[in-house]
Amino acid sequence: MSQPESESPKKKVSFRGRSNVPVANSNAEGEDAPEFEPFGLMPRGPPPLAEFLDIWDVNMLCKPNESNKKEHHTSLFSNPLLVVRRAQEFQIRITFNRAYDPSKDQFLLEFVIGASPQMSKGTYIPVFPDPGRRGLWRGRILDSIDNMVTVGITAAPDSIVGKFRTYVAVLTPYGIRRTRREPKRDVYILFNPWASDDPVFLKDEAERGEYVLEESGIVYHGEASDVSARPWNFGQFEYGVLDACLYVMDRAEMPITNRGDPIKVARKASAAINSKDDDGVLVGNWSGDYSYGVAPTSWTGSVEILITYAATKQPVAYAQCWVYAAVFNTFLRCLGIPARVVTNFYSAHDNDGNLKTDIIVDEEGKVDRVRTKDSIWNYHCWNECYMTRPDLPQGFGGWQAVDSTPQETSDGLYRCGPASVQAIKHGHICYPFDAPFIYAEVNSDVVFYKRDKSGNLEAARVNRSHVGRMVLTKAIGGDQPFELTNQYKFAEDTEEERTVSAKAEGYGMDRPKVNYPEPDVKVEVLAQEVSIGDDFQLDLEFKNHSGEHRTINAFVTGYVVYYTGVTSGEVKYETLKVTLDPWQTERVSVDVHSKDYMSKLVEQSNLHFMVTGRVEEGSQIVSAMRVITLHVPKLSIKVIGDPRVNEETLVSVEFTNPFQFSLDSVHLRMDGPGLMTPKYKHFSVIPPNGPLHWPESFTPRRAGPTKLMVTLDCLALRQVYDQVVVNVKP
Repeated sequence: MSQPESESPKKKVSFRGRSNVPVANSNAEGEDAPEFEPFGLMPRGPPPLAEFLDIWDVNMLCKPNESNKKEHHTSLFSNPLLVVRRAQEFQIRITFNRAYDPSKDQFLLEFVIGASPQMSKGTYIPVFPDPGRRGLWRGRILDSIDNMVTVGITAAPDSIVGKFRTYVAVLTPYGIRRTRREPKRDVYILFNPWASDDPVFLKDEAERGEYVLEESGIVYHGEASDVSARPWNFGQFEYGVLDACLYVMDRAEMPITNRGDPIKVARKASAAINSKDDDGVLVGNWSGDYSYGVAPTSWTGSVEILITYAATKQPVAYAQCWVYAAVFNTFLRCLGIPARVVTNFYSAHDNDGNLKTDIIVDEEGKVDRVRTKDSIWNYHCWNECYMTRPDLPQGFGGWQAVDSTPQETSDGLYRCGPASVQAIKHGHICYPFDAPFIYAEVNSDVVFYKRDKSGNLEAARVNRSHVGRMVLTKAIGGDQPFELTNQYKFAEDTEEERTVSAKAEGYGMDRPKVNYPEPDVKVEVLAQEVSIGDDFQLDLEFKNHSGEHRTINAFVTGYVVYYTGVTSGEVKYETLKVTLDPWQTERVSVDVHSKDYMSKLVEQSNLHFMVTGRVEEGSQIVSAMRVITLHVPKLSIKVIGDPRVNEETLVSVEFTNPFQFSLDSVHLRMDGPGLMTPKYKHFSVIPPNGPLHWPESFTPRRAGPTKLMVTLDCLALRQVYDQVVVNVKP
């Protein structure tokens, strides 16, 4: 799509006739509780309440250096309100008009979320500090000094996640006298990976630090043998992001009562991050025309996207899979669900469940582009989130695959997961949610069919190792990649892999039962690094694994492709005739000129080469594929001086146009967690071999190491980015 989907107002469906109250599905809505709530009929005039406790002050102890945020690992949130995690005690300090006497004074704290709160639904939570009165949340008096009482409150491990309104109330014979609504006393309750009773509990401290607290990350892209690492600012603790994440659930009309279940939250959000069904966060666009929004390659992080969505109440344009995954990652980490972005290289899009991608060649071995409809994404990004799965048999909890990129519908909506990674690996694709689709993304076969003059198709060759070549995520505590391939599948041609395939087929994912002939001649396109604008040689290696002479008539085709595998323009077509002696290996080079591809490039600068052919001695088909990602020039980022907290610091961004043509309408973005709000700069033109210089200032908000990220983007040059580590002194 090239422009945002049209907005149409949703018709409100009435709850009348079905229930006495509507389903609460907005964290932002809710009635203020009355300051005095009488018990039954009252005599005329104000009730005599002077002898009872009067509440002078309620201190939420919400400063970053106070124990609440420190102990709950929420001190990084740029939010003045109290942010705590469930299943762990937090403190509130109450000042009364006189000393508290437990023998005659009774008070309670009330936590309320959404409209029409009810105790039975967990949306109205009364907490009594009396140990004898147990409720959904626990409360106890920690200390009482003069007229100041400190109360400890522990939210239930399955508590609703969101922003609660807080009241302190005193019980009298005449009724309840409570504090008036004060927004500064609202408290955010999050999931708690540090609490063993919480379904998202993650035992390893290093993993919690990476998958919950780490604000910046790496999204891998490119090609399996030439991986590129794109920095991304998740920014889950930046000002306004937490409220934006709650708004995402409100906009999706997710019932408040479901927001304590990480399975339901992850599944609902996988639909709400894309705009296909419910006016979600991001509009997808793979067309190359981003005139009505921001190019997916231009974003530096999630903060600008989420803040814009919450402020405008409109989907943000534009996104592709890595943007969806990165923003979803921010959402999950912000709410306290451990999460990471993963990249699957050569990812199949199997919408019919047959676990194969079909490539059709003619009698000579040349690819039939008209009849070949299937494509394989060079890479595809999704997320994993960590949680128990009480709805599945034991052993299928842990990491769950979720995907917010709108590819196929699931139960009527564009969403995917959460699907147990363990279930995918072991072929238990009968378990919810959407395990068959993800299983196919990493396990499909590439089948080459030979088409004769009558139109008949005959399976000629299969490549079982091309799809799901490698699955990567960022390593804990570093910027290097960590491979997850063995978490999704067993090695090819092992006993375990055959057992899993049989199990998956038993659940309905049937591969065609064909005996594919194994050729004794093989060809490989060798990997290499190529910079954009360079002429280069494509190296092909032919191997004869037989004791006889072999003659191969081969076709080399090269196309500019989108990263989704969809072809754009042809850049190379050449025929070869290679003769091999028994057991011989021969390397052949094919020239590729920049003038043939530069004018046809699309945003990811990918060239897809395919070698197909036929062996004259018999009917064997040979084939090989390789995606070559053209490397783009780098930016230069220099931080001037020693950055200190609350002191202005200068940064300089420099770039030189390496081409013999101008770069027009160049967009730059700069971002960094704890350093600045996202900043933007536009240059109308950069002449050939001309320089670009962008001086900018920022004022760090906190000490410690962090990262500053910059992207450069224009129609003629995408995927230009860099980052620099910034050590901020106190």
